[in-house]
Amino acid sequence: MIRRLMDYLRLLLFVCGVLLGVQVPAFVDQYGKALAAHTQEAKQSLAEFQRDADRFFGGDIDKLIAHYKQNPDAVFNAGGESIEALYQRYQLLSAALTEFNQSGYGGFDRLVLAPLPEIRDQVWQHFSHSILLDGRAIAFGLVFGLLFAMFCELTLHGCGHCCRGAYRRLRPKAESQPEGR
Repeated sequence: MIRRLMDYLRLLLFVCGVLLGVQVPAFVDQYGKALAAHTQEAKQSLAEFQRDADRFFGGDIDKLIAHYKQNPDAVFNAGGESIEALYQRYQLLSAALTEFNQSGYGGFDRLVLAPLPEIRDQVWQHFSHSILLDGRAIAFGLVFGLLFAMFCELTLHGCGHCCRGAYRRLRPKAESQPEGR
């Protein structure tokens, strides 16, 4: 009876591990989508300025920014700084999205090694648990489930072994005391 219960516990741990494991590819997928959305938003914010750069500076937005910054009017000067901030944000997001999409590991390495913290945190706050049924998610889930179940079982075995050892050490002491007390 206890053996069968332990078998079900192992199975339950494996299934829990699989369900947890498939969340990782889902998180990476949602991070990639958020990164793409932010990149598109930054591009749209910069679009009007890019049109001006195309019209007056041969498409060079750096020249447009320099023109704004060289203007003696403080308002124009501040506008140049704002355009530059938008442009730098777009370049950062665009480079991050390109690296994410070109990653040999489907973006996993980019999310672990070089994430954009504000986007990662935003995705984490709004993460909707889902189960992707693609090969990558299934493989990751199965491997994670196996490792999770093995880790839990080894931990339980270790705890049991320590408890048995402690019990054996304490038991002889209790038997060696005189019974007349």
